[in-house]
Amino acid sequence: MSRKRKGRDIHGILLLDKPAGYSSNQAVQKVRWFFQARKAGHTGSLDPFATGMLPICLGEASKTAGFMLAASKTYVAEAVLGVATTTGDIEGEVSGQQQVPETGPAAIQAVLEQFHGHIEQVPPMYSALKHQGQPLYKLARAGREVERKPRPVTIHSLELLDWKPPVLKFRVHCSKGTYVRTLAEDIARELGSCAHLKTLRRLNVEPFEEKGTIALETLESAVEGGNAESLLLPVDAGLMEWPVVELDDDSADRFSHGNPVQIGPVQPGLVRVYSTHGKLLGIGEVTPDKLLKPKRIMHL
Repeated sequence: MSRKRKGRDIHGILLLDKPAGYSSNQAVQKVRWFFQARKAGHTGSLDPFATGMLPICLGEASKTAGFMLAASKTYVAEAVLGVATTTGDIEGEVSGQQQVPETGPAAIQAVLEQFHGHIEQVPPMYSALKHQGQPLYKLARAGREVERKPRPVTIHSLELLDWKPPVLKFRVHCSKGTYVRTLAEDIARELGSCAHLKTLRRLNVEPFEEKGTIALETLESAVEGGNAESLLLPVDAGLMEWPVVELDDDSADRFSHGNPVQIGPVQPGLVRVYSTHGKLLGIGEVTPDKLLKPKRIMHL
């Protein structure tokens, strides 16, 4: 006999402003506890020392999380040059020291421009990527280092915000899979030094805007005031740029039972599927022959 997870069936997306000191999973469980939600998950990890936007999907919104993982992100980071750590951030032990570069903003900006566009990064050992089934960070903690293949990422923009030696502050808009710790180390290497991240803040995860983030204290006050659900965005808030297909009652019933339905002229690709009554039925994929196939069915 299967055991059902305790909690309420509550659906939506909370744009948490994750505080430092929380792992992404700890933040998810905290939010889940506040809402007494049966189900919760996030759309992309933030390191414990990092702060900023962590979209948390409650209930049926979790079915959209996989489609948002490819979103680009914007960060502001502070790197301390001249000191390297085992983790690439303030949580690691000092692993090396070099001279702080004697250079000015113009020279630094010229180096930053070398990283614009498509680049390759070697993932850090302290990451959740797996090697033969084991997360790299577990191997790193055991003192092991394994070869990692460079991976392609895209740096859409990279801007120098401040240079007060030894601290270099920059903003980066980048594709999924970009390690800002590694980027800081690579920038420092080009400047003839080494570095680790002192702070890292994620400003946004597209398509969400920074101004929509909610602090834990704000959420706690809303829970006490009985209006926490007003902080939630719609289940499909992260997919608003997708086309919408509306189905009549018969087609909606077929779709909701996992069956494909024939539809009119719609461009092939992923779509949000609604009933004519405005109810979100799920996510579908339109084939070239105008068949709408269910990809995720919502139970709202």
